[in-house]
Amino acid sequence: MTVAACLRDVVHVLTSAGFSSADAARDGSALGRALLGWDHARWLTSLHAPAPDGFNHAFLDAAARRARREPVAYIVGEREFYGRAFEVTSEVLVPRPETEVVIDAARHHAGALATRPGGLDVLDVGTGSGCLAVTLACEWPAAAITATDTSRAALQVAARNAERHGVVSRVACVEASFTGGRSGDVDLLVSNPPYIAETDRASLPTDVVDYEPHAALFGGDDGLDVIRALLPAASTALRPGGWLIMEIGLGQEGRVRALLDDACLQWVATQPDLAGIPRVIVARRRGLL
Repeated sequence: MTVAACLRDVVHVLTSAGFSSADAARDGSALGRALLGWDHARWLTSLHAPAPDGFNHAFLDAAARRARREPVAYIVGEREFYGRAFEVTSEVLVPRPETEVVIDAARHHAGALATRPGGLDVLDVGTGSGCLAVTLACEWPAAAITATDTSRAALQVAARNAERHGVVSRVACVEASFTGGRSGDVDLLVSNPPYIAETDRASLPTDVVDYEPHAALFGGDDGLDVIRALLPAASTALRPGGWLIMEIGLGQEGRVRALLDDACLQWVATQPDLAGIPRVIVARRRGLL
């Protein structure tokens, strides 16, 4: 049996479960490549090669999980973020392309600080998989990153990702709420906080609501409960002039900008994602560095 024949069986399983042909082929290819350890080029050039022993059984098992709408990232155990592979488990959110806008904004607005003598002190609040903290550590070799989370299991994933990318000595994973009590010594605070409104729960895809950790998704009735608590803590943690770069949800920009004012933080910019949705708020602690 060839790899291509195995793929056809998997596509049939997924289309029978309601996936479009295109989505079934995409997800089937992702699952197959992960099981074989092949990159995209080898997958394309080796589809008609004989399948290794046991591959078809493992492939169909993975397809059955995907047919139940389990995210591909949880099945294969990793997801790419900013050009790097990150371990992902059901204890953390699946990193998404829109969160990469946080990294782009950090590099644009705070990148000059990363080259100054003494480096850059960064705090990642609610780190999850560590994709923000680890990526910033990789991008800025002189930066020291503290990554906080209230989930010990998530912090263990983040620590493994820091080790995987060779930055474990510069990424401190700390079990703490919000900023962990930091005061006036942080140059840059980044966060992808929970911001989905509880009223939107029913409209979420099964992949999200049935599998991803709810504590990392939902921010109260209007989605802003966590952000309301985070912004004053961020203002206290940041140096005067320090940067806050935070992901937000659809339609939240105006309300978040008002909350920034209440927390003595000055709005600087709002960065859209690839779909044009206002996705990342950039602000500064009032005062001079």
